Amino acid sequence: MLTPTNFQRATGVSDALRDKWFPRIAASMSSFGINTPLRQAHFLAQVGHESAGFTKVEEGLNYRYGVLLAMFGNRISQDAAFKYGRVDAGPDAHPANQKMIANIIYANRNGNGDVASGDGYRYRGRGLIQITGKANYKAIAGQLSADVVANPDLLTENLQAAMSAAAWWKNHGLNELADLDDVTRITKVINGGTNGLEDRKSRLLKAKGILCST
Repeated sequence: MLTPTNFQRATGVSDALRDKWFPRIAASMSSFGINTPLRQAHFLAQVGHESAGFTKVEEGLNYRYGVLLAMFGNRISQDAAFKYGRVDAGPDAHPANQKMIANIIYANRNGNGDVASGDGYRYRGRGLIQITGKANYKAIAGQLSADVVANPDLLTENLQAAMSAAAWWKNHGLNELADLDDVTRITKVINGGTNGLEDRKSRLLKAKGILCST
């Protein structure tokens, strides 16, 4: 059984973060079948990575223009990347326009409209697992006690941030992949690739050492 103490030991969070997240995490796990030590270890490892150790519930888009091109060069032009990405030095130095970055790179994806619709920024990544895109917000809306399509910022509230992550987890068959102890496949479902895999593995090893040995 997950307790505040082993949650803290499994995730390495501070006392304040333990008190903030444990009740919401426990309720979310109970609601969406994350009910074995192995499932819980995988869930905590993945959401721990996605939320930078339970400290972030909203996507940051403060990209330098070069990084923006490297990551999303198939979705944004060089001119747009320079115009909206952050430039730190020189006569053309300027901050990132995070709203425009999101509207461009997420346009016409995951149920979003075009750049002008503003859906990219409106439905940017939120919650402990970074729910992204209007279609993904719609898919979990009926499972939450909040209309996150009409008011996407509700996913930054503690309970909805946790519940949305657990709902998305269940909806994508990740309990079953956790039963197989397949961290790589889980990562690919969440990330679309294997970004951050070593950190996810490290977090999983720690969580399993606490939760699966008691």
